[in-house]
Amino acid sequence: MPHPIAYLSFNGNCKEAMHYYEQVLGGKITVMMSGADSPMAAMIPAESAHRILHARLELPDGGLLFAGDCPQQMPYDGIKGVSFTLNYDTTEEASKIFNALAEGGQVTMPVQAAFWAKSWGMLVDKYGTPWIINGEPQPL
Repeated sequence: MPHPIAYLSFNGNCKEAMHYYEQVLGGKITVMMSGADSPMAAMIPAESAHRILHARLELPDGGLLFAGDCPQQMPYDGIKGVSFTLNYDTTEEASKIFNALAEGGQVTMPVQAAFWAKSWGMLVDKYGTPWIINGEPQPL
């Protein structure tokens, strides 16, 4: 059965955002392809050649996060109607990631206890990506 992979969309700052996520989440970027680097380079307008067509971040647990810049000719409305959830084995690890992602962003629900995890919180990071961070998830 296929596993869903989040594909984030950015408005020209995909490369910066993915390097940030690589550092904060401890993953490794394995693909960072601009329009100029792609097999479609001859079809990409010069003013869009620097934009990222596809990026892939491999996370330590084997998870993946994909991303790209929205095509310049399309309106960019940001990320809406979804949050990306990360579960950590300890509340300390969850707090560390929550605080790092919250830096420069907006906390929408401060870290607190819940019936599904010893700690959880919600935020929108400085790139507009909404996150839910759980520490020590509990069985429901």
